[in-house]
Amino acid sequence: MDPIAARLLARHPQKIDLSLDRMRALCAALGNPQDVLPPVVHVAGTNGKGSTVALLRAMAEAAGLKVHVYTSPHLVRFNERIRLAGVLIEDAALDAALTRVEAVQGVEATVFETTTAAAFLAMAETAADLAIIEVGLGGRLDATNVIDRPLLSVITPVDLDHAEFLGTSLPGIAAEKAGILKAGAHGLVARQREDAMAAIERAALSVHAPLTVMGVDFDAWAERGGMVFQDQERFLDLPAPALYGPHQVDNAGLAIAAALELDLPEAAIATGLKAARWPARMQRLASGPYGDTARQAEAELWLDGGHNPHAARALAEALTDRHAKAPRPLALIVGMLANKDASGFFEAFRGSGAHVFTVGFEGAAAGPDALAALAQAHGLGAQSAPSVEAALDRALRLGAGRVVICGSLYLAGEVLGASRETWPD
Repeated sequence: MDPIAARLLARHPQKIDLSLDRMRALCAALGNPQDVLPPVVHVAGTNGKGSTVALLRAMAEAAGLKVHVYTSPHLVRFNERIRLAGVLIEDAALDAALTRVEAVQGVEATVFETTTAAAFLAMAETAADLAIIEVGLGGRLDATNVIDRPLLSVITPVDLDHAEFLGTSLPGIAAEKAGILKAGAHGLVARQREDAMAAIERAALSVHAPLTVMGVDFDAWAERGGMVFQDQERFLDLPAPALYGPHQVDNAGLAIAAALELDLPEAAIATGLKAARWPARMQRLASGPYGDTARQAEAELWLDGGHNPHAARALAEALTDRHAKAPRPLALIVGMLANKDASGFFEAFRGSGAHVFTVGFEGAAAGPDALAALAQAHGLGAQSAPSVEAALDRALRLGAGRVVICGSLYLAGEVLGASRETWPD
């Protein structure tokens, strides 16, 4: 385990307790650093948050802006969560910020609250032009929502996830996500299901936040190997996003809408689309021990951390698109947390012809045998394997020409962490 993560887990409550009371008290004791950040773009949603953040960051940096970014979870090193003016926070600066947060008396902060406060401290004390802050879970009661005056509030696609905290009502989940909307701050909203959109509109109306909605006020679509963005004022012919998959065109469209609100030039938007990187989101692995093994077998190896049915459908669509361009036998190496909807995940691949190998990983992972049984119940050939290495070996021996390791960001982190070559930077 990353040493910073181990330190936090040892010193703070290992729980998720959605509330703003502790966070407000913690920030007040630290001088309210969240109130002196550079202009903030606050991003909530179920899927696509990280990709949208990565795309917008790349566009802003292409325009010459210095950008702070806060995201979660990390994949290999805790430092990945905090980017200061374009660079991952250094160990000494992270240690110093955490030490100052932990010195506050009388507040029993959770791990995420502590991390968020440390991020705000470090960002407030480092010069930058923009801060892009990703919500951890939900929105209304998420620790990041002590930001009272964002410049923009962005809501990516909303779907079912984290049912133990957010419930199983899509309108209810959408209302929680929409809790980041603030009076006077423009809200940009991705394409949503009708009942989710209705809940977001009600939340916006209650706080007098103006909304701009994808599919209504602007849109984006793939065209001739690139993509097109259109709103009520312009039509932009742009390169395809570097992030792979048809769903990334929608994420890019949302990021472009935000970039235009920030008055970024079209040239920077185009450059950012081509430059954006976001590990473990349909990431091609060509290095490290797993990438080397696949390359020697002349097979493609991909990594994706999507872990709910909506993300699985996006992954399945991306793989269908890939298969249409370059047909190859498909194998999935799947590991998931025990509290995720594995049945809904596997349903997305029904009829795909994929063979599934299920694995475990460090932490509260679902049992590989139980996962394999669920995959079989959805019409997929499946078997458990003792490790990713063993699963990859079996997949390649069976002739898979395209292998995707998927189902969990924690599993993705273990894969990327296997070699310094593949650490996110």
